[in-house]
Amino acid sequence: MNVDIAVVGGGIVGLATAYHLTLKYPDKKVVVLEKESEVAHHQTGNNSGVIHSGLYYKPGSLKAKNCIDGYKMLLAFCDENNIPYELCGKVVVATDMSEVGRLRELFDRGRENGLEGLEMLDQARLKEIEPHLAGVQGIRVPQTGIINYKQVCQKLVQKIEENGGEIRLNTVVKSIEQMDDYIQIVTNKSFVECKQMINCAGLYSDEVAKMHLGDIDTRIIPFRGEYYELTAEAEYLVKHLIYPVPDPAFPFLGVHFTRMVEGGIEAGPNAVFAFKKEGYKRTDFDFRDFFGSLLWPGFQKVMFKYWKTGLGEMYRSFSKKAFTKALQKLIPEVREEHLVAAPAGVRAQACDRTGGLLDDFKLVTEKRAIHVINAPSPAATSSLSIGKTIADMVEL
Repeated sequence: MNVDIAVVGGGIVGLATAYHLTLKYPDKKVVVLEKESEVAHHQTGNNSGVIHSGLYYKPGSLKAKNCIDGYKMLLAFCDENNIPYELCGKVVVATDMSEVGRLRELFDRGRENGLEGLEMLDQARLKEIEPHLAGVQGIRVPQTGIINYKQVCQKLVQKIEENGGEIRLNTVVKSIEQMDDYIQIVTNKSFVECKQMINCAGLYSDEVAKMHLGDIDTRIIPFRGEYYELTAEAEYLVKHLIYPVPDPAFPFLGVHFTRMVEGGIEAGPNAVFAFKKEGYKRTDFDFRDFFGSLLWPGFQKVMFKYWKTGLGEMYRSFSKKAFTKALQKLIPEVREEHLVAAPAGVRAQACDRTGGLLDDFKLVTEKRAIHVINAPSPAATSSLSIGKTIADMVEL
């Protein structure tokens, strides 16, 4: 199969990239290679469906720029294509005075990133808008919203195909060969020869990059995020999305409450080292994935540095009581009987050889290929901006 551009990975970043490539090159052949029987099967389809505002991200970073640009592009795309979403707003809450300094830093960062309408909340105002919330101060972020990203992906597939692109499902990349003037991708079905390859393989982006480039300085470490849903009688406790003040040293936002666009409220996630890259259950194990993570020098440094945090996350994974206690820091009225187990997700967290947990997006360009090595949250919100950025980099 001869194509101009092959995109590896049918998650939202891969699809958004392919969509923008079909717009830029309407006369070129663009194909998406997806190993599953459907698009958006892993990170995209198992996230909490939040439209992020750009509050958290370092001004000038790829995350900040692409989140804010992507936010506007996503809402415009949804409006044009009748995809439902709701801008319900988010409250970030300091549960004690030790967190107030970081909360105010977040407020300043959000304003520096161009967010308008941010509201600093004292305790009285906090109680007014979230009566059941425990906290000393908070920030209300009106831009934050909720959406079903699988619906966005289905519309992207439709647009790609209307523009002449192709989605190939059940197509697993086995090896990649760099030729002088093209790249040969060997799959479980055929050979694909392309002038340009885009690697958007998510949890396997490091493996695909290694097939092409040999050894790389980054490894994807899988972290499972486990959720509960609130029972119907407890949903009155939550009016906005409710988040704690994040730990700046750890690239996860902590357990929080998320309203869902189809109804219901999720509570979570934790962040547990997964023994398999697509390990959605505690019992899922893959020898190669497990030891690939465990023997990576960078992850060994992470384990040594964050072992207490890791044990706490693991304890919450096995103890519903401990998970409930973490949620009660935000809403004391939540009880164990209010929580029903919900499907988990797995996050691809890039870790470099020195033990750095990569916080920003990472793109590697070399030899007719662009590798999206790290695209963590808010990648779904940012996807149309990331896709356009990548498409703009491609010159045929």
